[in-house]
Amino acid sequence: MEAGLNSYLNGKFNIESKDIRTYSPLTLAYIGDAIFDVVVRSILVNKGNTAVNKLHQRASSVVKAPTQAKMAAAIMDEFTEEEADWYRRGRNSKPHTKAKNATTMDYLEATGFEAVMGYLYLTDDMDRICELVNMGIEALDLDILE
Repeated sequence: MEAGLNSYLNGKFNIESKDIRTYSPLTLAYIGDAIFDVVVRSILVNKGNTAVNKLHQRASSVVKAPTQAKMAAAIMDEFTEEEADWYRRGRNSKPHTKAKNATTMDYLEATGFEAVMGYLYLTDDMDRICELVNMGIEALDLDILE
């Protein structure tokens, strides 16, 4: 099996892998937010050259907390047992920041979604990340694949 990006980076920087169970859900959400953003931006950029302002607007509409919360709700039945557990742990965590443009509930649900993305990234499962993101895009009928 080919190593994922996380394993690749660990190797390049001589970082020893850690037991994923030792990570807090907020730590997983931290990296999961970035990975979700990279996936969405990659989809948009790889569709062709577009004005950066337009790329930013389209990406921002997807990676914001209310959209992530809706995406999580739409695909929740597709989560594995372990993914659902990380989602619950992320959603039930106590973030130290407030949402700028989202309700508290949307923010917590988005944090749960990001925790799942982080868990999958740290376990080198980009295939599953892409599968879930694609399901979410289709379920919400987002126009980023057009």
